[in-house]
Amino acid sequence: MDKNNREETFSGSGINWYPGHMTKARRAMQEDVKLIDLLIEIVDARVPISSRNPDIDELGRGKARLLILNKSDLAEEAATSRWEQRFAADGYGIVRADSRNSAQLKQVGQAVREVCREKIERDRKRGIIGRPIRAMVVGIPNVGKSTFINSFAGKSCAKTGNRPGVTRGNQWIRINKQVELLDTPGLLWPKLGDRQTGVHLAMIGSINDQILDLQELSAELIRFFNERYPGILEKRYGAEAEGEKALERIAAARSCLVKGGVYDLEKAAALFLDDFRSGRLGRITLEFPPD
Repeated sequence: MDKNNREETFSGSGINWYPGHMTKARRAMQEDVKLIDLLIEIVDARVPISSRNPDIDELGRGKARLLILNKSDLAEEAATSRWEQRFAADGYGIVRADSRNSAQLKQVGQAVREVCREKIERDRKRGIIGRPIRAMVVGIPNVGKSTFINSFAGKSCAKTGNRPGVTRGNQWIRINKQVELLDTPGLLWPKLGDRQTGVHLAMIGSINDQILDLQELSAELIRFFNERYPGILEKRYGAEAEGEKALERIAAARSCLVKGGVYDLEKAAALFLDDFRSGRLGRITLEFPPD
């Protein structure tokens, strides 16, 4: 895809991001949700609203709900605490997590039992003892859903990758005698109405970089840093300028040059975004709850 087409895709009213396999996945989830007691939704703690598929609330109507604020080790601590309070007030069970830290995920089992307390009590009164809680794990691409499942299970059960949409088919995973998980493909929603949501999802890597103008996306992130986290670019790259000028300084700091000593801004943009996504720029939150 050439640069002009990518610019139009990113800057327009919508992003063409809904692969055909997601239509099939959504239909399968609508059937499978009848089999479960609990919906575990994985979101990115840096963008807790933008990384929530709005279809999930309708899909999980009437089910117990647990929200995992994943990648919380990459997000600003104070902001994550405020998000916890916000979602808890809305009635969700909440766990903040770094899915790569299996020890930290021990609290998930307790949270599952807590949000399913009424279901467990109903089973007990009916004489059903020891029936496992069946939970569906949902989340958009690249929020760490498969890594969460593998860490929670203590073994490699779900396919992982750094590309959106690695998990293709549903699979049941027995965690222990108390919990069974149904893994599902990362599911986006068909139509994006809010451009800022698309920008946030592009920044965290939930939309394929190949359909985006990475220089434009980087310029958006640079503007955000200069406004919300002043000094962070200068500390990492010696760069505290706007737009292309800042990207040139990042290119110089990361030795992104092409023949003739010209800055390779596309490569610099990709490296800059990777630095943000991996946490090398520090703990950054892009989205904050209202005061």
